[in-house]
Amino acid sequence: MKALIFATAILATSAHAQTEPPASTTTFNAAVTSDYRYRGISQTRLQPALQGGADFVHATGWYAGAWASTIKWTKDAGGDGSIELDLYGGKRGEIAPGVSYDVGVLRYLYSGNELGRVKGFVNANTTEVYGQLGYGPAYVKYSHATTNLFGFVDSENSGYLDIGANIDAGNGVTLQLHAGRQRVENNGAATYTDWKIGASRAFGPATITLAAIGTNADKSAYASPANGKFTGKTALQLTVGATF
Repeated sequence: MKALIFATAILATSAHAQTEPPASTTTFNAAVTSDYRYRGISQTRLQPALQGGADFVHATGWYAGAWASTIKWTKDAGGDGSIELDLYGGKRGEIAPGVSYDVGVLRYLYSGNELGRVKGFVNANTTEVYGQLGYGPAYVKYSHATTNLFGFVDSENSGYLDIGANIDAGNGVTLQLHAGRQRVENNGAATYTDWKIGASRAFGPATITLAAIGTNADKSAYASPANGKFTGKTALQLTVGATF
């Protein structure tokens, strides 16, 4: 759910805090990105990905959605599958003037990943619950894994802390700032910090985002088995997406 979708969700939450609840809506989104990064780690071996999804938002603030992306990491880990499907639902609103909240559950599905058959891994399918508070352009979010996390053995109860801001820089440009900390339970070598500095600009229904993304992850823990490249390396990411 990733950089573009999360950024859209944050902006939608900020808008909700300033206006009356809108009518129930269904929207669709599609994007192409130069490198699908999730929590700073490339899911596509530092290569491009196609992405898309749909979201339903009720006037009361309840929402549900689905999002998918092409991936490479499950095959690189010795399993199979080339698609990630995320299913999520929750509720967002306001707890005080200017203070927004968003709580929900997210299920990551990696169809046919078969990582449970690979030594040192378990099934990649993961469930997280999350809660977020926002004030103005800033937010803080915590996600907690209720299952093993992305194939790591004995990693239930892992957590991810995400802080950031989406700042209106004028002329239709939004500055995106983010820092995160992924704690992988019982897998200290896989725990790391990631960051992002980006800018996006809307052109009608389309949005172009350019971001610098990096991590301090252990290179041995996050090297691609396919080519040995470090999937948490600092790099630029270009994403072109549209919502309709």
